[in-house]
Parts: sequence; structure tokens; C-alpha cells
Amino acid sequence: MQIGLLVFGLAGLLALVSFMPPLAGRLRLPYSILLAIVGFILGVIIHVHGWAPGVVADFLDTLQRFEVSSETFLFVFLPVLLFETALSLSVRRLFDDISTILVMAIVAVVVCTVAVGFSLAAISQYGLVVCLMLGAIVATTDPIAVVGIFREVGAPRRLMTLVEGESLFNDAASIALYSVLLSVLVGGTEITTMTVVRSFTFSFIGGGLAGYAMGRLATSLFIWLRGWPTAEITLTVALAYLSFFISEHYLGVSGVVATVISGLVVGSSGRTRMSPTTFEQLASSWSQFGFWANSLIFVFAAMLIPRMMAQITWMQVMLILVVFIVTLLARAVIVYGLLPILGWLRLSTKVSPPYRAVMLLGGLRGAVSLALALAVTEQHAVPHEARQFIAVATTGFVLMTLFVNGLTLRPLIQRLGLDQLSPVDRALRDQAQVIELEALRARTDEIARHEHIGPVVMDRIHAVFDASLASVGATQVRQLTDEQKITVGIGMLAEREEEMFFETLKAQIVDWRTTESLLARAERLSDAVRSGGLQGFEAAIARDVKYGLGFRIALRLHYLSGFRWWLELELSRRFTNLMSKWSVARRLIQFAETDIQPLLGAQATQAIIKAHRHRLALVEHALQALILQYPNYAQWLQEAYLARMARAAERMRYRDMLSQHLINGETYAQLIDQVTQRWSYLDQHAPLDLTMSADVLIQRVPMFEGLAPDTLRAISRVLKPRLAVPDQEIAMIVRRVRAMYFVASGAVVLDLPDGTTAELGSGEIFGEMALATNTDFGARVRSLGYSRLLMLQERDFNALLRRDAALREKIETVVRQRTRAMEVWQQFQSGERQHEPLPELKPDSTSS
Repeated sequence: MQIGLLVFGLAGLLALVSFMPPLAGRLRLPYSILLAIVGFILGVIIHVHGWAPGVVADFLDTLQRFEVSSETFLFVFLPVLLFETALSLSVRRLFDDISTILVMAIVAVVVCTVAVGFSLAAISQYGLVVCLMLGAIVATTDPIAVVGIFREVGAPRRLMTLVEGESLFNDAASIALYSVLLSVLVGGTEITTMTVVRSFTFSFIGGGLAGYAMGRLATSLFIWLRGWPTAEITLTVALAYLSFFISEHYLGVSGVVATVISGLVVGSSGRTRMSPTTFEQLASSWSQFGFWANSLIFVFAAMLIPRMMAQITWMQVMLILVVFIVTLLARAVIVYGLLPILGWLRLSTKVSPPYRAVMLLGGLRGAVSLALALAVTEQHAVPHEARQFIAVATTGFVLMTLFVNGLTLRPLIQRLGLDQLSPVDRALRDQAQVIELEALRARTDEIARHEHIGPVVMDRIHAVFDASLASVGATQVRQLTDEQKITVGIGMLAEREEEMFFETLKAQIVDWRTTESLLARAERLSDAVRSGGLQGFEAAIARDVKYGLGFRIALRLHYLSGFRWWLELELSRRFTNLMSKWSVARRLIQFAETDIQPLLGAQATQAIIKAHRHRLALVEHALQALILQYPNYAQWLQEAYLARMARAAERMRYRDMLSQHLINGETYAQLIDQVTQRWSYLDQHAPLDLTMSADVLIQRVPMFEGLAPDTLRAISRVLKPRLAVPDQEIAMIVRRVRAMYFVASGAVVLDLPDGTTAELGSGEIFGEMALATNTDFGARVRSLGYSRLLMLQERDFNALLRRDAALREKIETVVRQRTRAMEVWQQFQSGERQHEPLPELKPDSTSS
């Protein structure tokens, strides 16, 4: 086909489908079903278009010449649809229900394939492998049809996640089974359960790993493309196709899973790795790409229906009805049989009966099934009867799911009330409407006075407000309990916190690494609020100020090997994170006072503010410990924070001047360049110096004063600087060797075996008695703050004492003093017990 005609045909189809969304809305039909109808009509009339005028005839003739193969569906359209859907999914919500989704995506496909295969093989003339292949083809739910209808209906978020997640992943299972069965049918190889399991496991897990690797590679490349939105969005388009093709063609794994996982990675990490303006454009750009691909793939697939159904027989019609019934029953076994059992065993989240009813009918099929059936017709090694049967049965089955399931899905959701807000959300909606209508009426009156609008017009506008307020009625938020109000308010603030962190990234107040860490912790906090309310929030904020896994590993590595670069990095990140949380926590309290209180009332808001003040106190306590130990670094962070705020305000002001036409584009560009140069020093992050050199730290220990230089050099070679963080328990046995410590700065507390405690500050030592007496150290030692310690292990301790008499004398003096103190304390304790009064003897009740 000539390039000009190809472009003419595609442009005509795009012009045609652009009118489908509003038409579907007026006809109250799902968009995908209307596309199927239009495509079917086009598939009929392209063969009888002699009646059409010149341009229309040429357009129909062009469509007739289109050679749409199965590879066109799978390699051109499917990656875009999968990536667009994955990009819009919340990874957090997906993993909340991942076990349920995988059951529906894998187990349901296997059950459907087996049920259809053995049922048809028992009542038809076709072989078992052909029937199993048909079962694998019709087992895949189509992401286009399912997602489109659910979005139009307005289904609940969790239900959309369940069905969208299933539709994304079950394509991989279906294609894997299809590939194995096709090789059996064409090559004559034997089929075994282990062959299928091994092939599917390799394809699924391999595709996931490949998609994750390519997604992470792309997100790392976004850093180099920041500031070039068109380049960043283009890279996502390339990622969708490359992840699919490389996985299928070169790695031999599932391209479907690879594309889905790469889309999930970009959707979760791209928010911080891309420039903020690009990420805002990304969703709208991919929505447009998805609309094109969705529309064209459905039209092209539907245009094939007349050709594929041309030789249908009444026996095949009966078999299609059997396939429809069997697939519905197989899906019911999973939805009503397996999912409740898994929920009862706590192997997956529980799914409510209304959700299960919608999931039962939500298994629509579409272009993916038709593409696989078309691929079978292109395999000339497959017998003609088998090819014709699979093409006809798949096409008829897809039409039945679209028109039976698709048309009943909307009424079912409405019947079950799943398109309605919850009572809590309705109460909040009514309260918000009352507040805003009253405020809007006041602003409207002010506009009317300013514009000299007459009282008649004002009365009419007032009547509109009065009618709206009357329809809402008295505020419904009073019907909520205090516990419900607090849970709702805490959830609002948790979501607002995520947006605040993202706003700080947009303003370039913090870098993308810090924002990524802050958003991850904010998401975990939001999950805790969703599952546990106020109690979950309180538990989450206590965990939030604790040290993360990376910090603990870095600290452990520092203790074992003295390696401190990673620990310095983790400390600086903790410092920055705590300062950002402190700033956001204060703004959240203000937000609660101004915006939450009108919605939820004073009593619930005060409880919410109290919880957030407690969180602010925890953050301040953790931050203060760092500030006391590293005041210079804290000062630099405060300076950088204020400077970034000033830089953001300056950029915003110039942007406003540009939008108000006070300056032109060239002037704006030069001003932004000057801003970048003025604040360029902020990009040079100041390092956090732990000051952990043994040569420096031994100067802070009075015990080492007066020793010979040679002795000090020998001591510095064997002393190992160690940093202890607040509340950290200090190990007295390191690598199976006893150790003692010198406190260079900070303080530690000893929990003694008799229940008493002792605090040791800078210049003091502990653990020396265990080494001197060759016994185990009986106390538990904790650091009170960030303490710099010098660790001396037993073998080095003995060598130093043999080498230097002066040091030996100083340590022996401390040992004698503490030994004497312990003896006096034990004598005192013994004397206290000896002088205790004897218990009073009571007379025997039997004596006279």
C-alpha cells in the first residue's frame, strides 16, 4: 500500500473515533462496545462500497487493503495499552491485593483453560490440544474492555485495581499457555505438566525481572534528561516498546509482564526522577496515546469479525454457548470458591460479595483474544478445521462477553451501589458543599457590590444558593462518630503530606533522592492510617523516627570494619529528612486548624492536632540530638533550606510576570539563568564530617595526656573509632573478642546487674574491668546521644599494657578505684540486709 493511502486511512479512522466518546455517552453504551459495533459495520461495508462517493469509496478501499496481522496487535498496540494502564496504577494498592490479583491472573487462566479444553473435547470432534488452545485464548481478560468500562461507570478504586491488575497480568499466563500448546500442535511434541509449569515460571518471572531492570534503567536516565519534557516522555514511549520486544525476541520471556512492570516502575519512581512539570504532562500524554491505541485496536479487531465469522455453523454456535457457560462457571469457582478460602486462611485480602459479583462479570474479552485467534489462522501448519474453529469460536465468544457482560456490568454496579460514595464520604461532601456555598455567596455579594449589579439579579443568585443549601440539608458530618472523624482527618493529612513533599520537589527545595525517601515513608504512614486509624498513625510515627534498614547496615558495617563513608551518607540523609519532616509537620498542623476544622469540627480536629504535635515532638527530639552533635552541618542545612525557598519564590515571581506580560520570553529566560547562577552553590552539598580520626579523638581523652609521642602513635594505631547513635546498645564483644571503650565525646549509660544505672561522659572508660580480670562484662551499655567512642579490643589492650607502664598505671588506678567502689557498695547492700527488722511472729491460733 502507498504511504499516502496508509496515512489517509489512519487519519480517517482517527477522525471517526474522535466522535465515539460523546456518542457513547449519549447512547449510554460502553465506549469499547460502540467501537466494536462501528468496526463490525466497517468490516461489512468495505466489501460492498460501490455506492459510496469518491472520497468515501477511496477511504473504504484503503481500509480493505489494510493488512492487520496478529503481530500488529501484539507489537504495535498492546505495549501502549499495557504501559498506559500500568502507569496509572498505584503500586501500593496493587501490592495490597497482589495475592488476589495473581490468583485471578494465573490460577483462573489455568482453570479456565482446563475446563474449556476438556468440556469441548468431550462433546465435539476437535482434539484435546485444539480445545485447550481455545481455552487459553479465551481465558485472557482484555485490559482495554475492562478498564474502559470500569472508568466510565465510576467503580470503586479497589475494585478497579483488582480487575485492572488481573487484566494486565493474565495476558502473560494466557500467552504462555498458548505458546506451549501451539508448539505441541505444530511440532508434535509431548505436553506435560512440568513443561507447562517450567515454561510459564521462566516466562513470568523472567519478564518481571527484565521489566524491572529496564524500568530502573529508564528512571536513572531521567536524571540526565531533566528539563527536557519532550525527551523524557519520548523515552517512556521507547521503554514501552523496547521492554516488550527485547523480552519477547531476545530474552525469550514474557513481554507483557516486562511492559507492565516497567510501567509500574516509571509510575512509582518517575514522579521524583523526572522534572515535576514533565510528570504532570506524562499522564495526559499517555492518556492520549492510550486513546489512540485503544480505539484503533478495537476498530481493527472488530473489522475482522465478518471475515472470521463467515463460515460459522449451527454446531459451532452451540459450542460457543458452551464455552461461554463453562468460562463463567470456571470463573465462579475461583471468585466464589478459592478467593473466600484464601481470605479465611489470611493468604490474601478479603473480597466482599458485591466485589466478587462484579469480578465474575468483569471478565470481558477483546482484542487480545482476537489477536491470538488471528495468530492461529496465520499458522498454516495447524489443520484448516482447527484454525477455522478457533477463529469462529473466539470471535463469537468475544462478542458475547462484550454484549452480555459489558451491557450488564453498569446496571450491576449501580444495583449493588458500588458507584455511590460511602456514608462518610457523603457526609464530608455535604459538609464541604455547605461551607463552600456559604463562602461563595459572600464572595458573590461582594462582586455584585463592586460591579454595581442590581438587587433583582442578586436575589435570583441567592435563590440558587438557597435551593442548593436546602437540598443538602443540615450538615451530615454530625452523624459521624468522633472516631470516624479523627480517622478521616488523619487520612486527609496523610495524603496532604505526600502532596507537600512533592511540592517541595517542584520548588527544588529538596532533591529527588530526599523526596523519594520522604514519599516512601509518607506512603507507609498513609497505609498505616488506612488500616489502623489513629492507633495505626501513632505506631507509624514511632517507627518513622527510627533508623532505617540502610542506616542500620551502615552502622553495623562501621562497627565491624571501621568503614564510615556509608554511615556519613546515611546520617546526612537522616538529617535532611528530619528537617523536611519537621517543616511539613508544622505546616500540617496549620492546615488542620484552617481547613480540617470547618469540615470535622473542633473536637475531632483537636485530637488530630494533638497526635500531630506528638509527632512533631518526636521529630524535634531526634533532630535536636543531631543538631547538638553536628551544629555546623545543621546551620548549613538551614541556610540551604532558606536559600532554596528564596530561589523558588524568585522563579515563581518571574513566571507570574511573564504570564501577566510584564516581561517577554527572552527576558524571562535571562532572568532564570541569573537565578540559576546566583544560587548555584546550593548544588554543592556540604559533607557531614563524623570527625572519627583516632589521632583527633585521643586528644579528647584525659587519660592519654602526658603519654610519650611514641605511645600515642601506638595507641592511635590500635584504637578503632566508632560512632554510637541514641539508644544504641554498644557491643562489648566484637567478632568473639572482648572490648573496652574510651568516651571521646557524648555520654553512655550503664544498666548494672543490680538494677542501678551509671552515666559516663567524655573522657571516661568502660569495659576495662572485664579485660583486666578476664571476665565477661555484666552491664548493658546504651548511648544517650551521638557518642564518639574509641574501641580497644582485648589483644591490643594486653599489648599496650605490656608496652607502656604509664598507661598501665592509669588503667590499673581506674580498675582499683572501681573495684573498691564495688566492694563498698556490696558491703553497704549486705549491711542493709542485716539491719532489716525480723518479720513479726503471729501467735498460733491453736495455742491456749
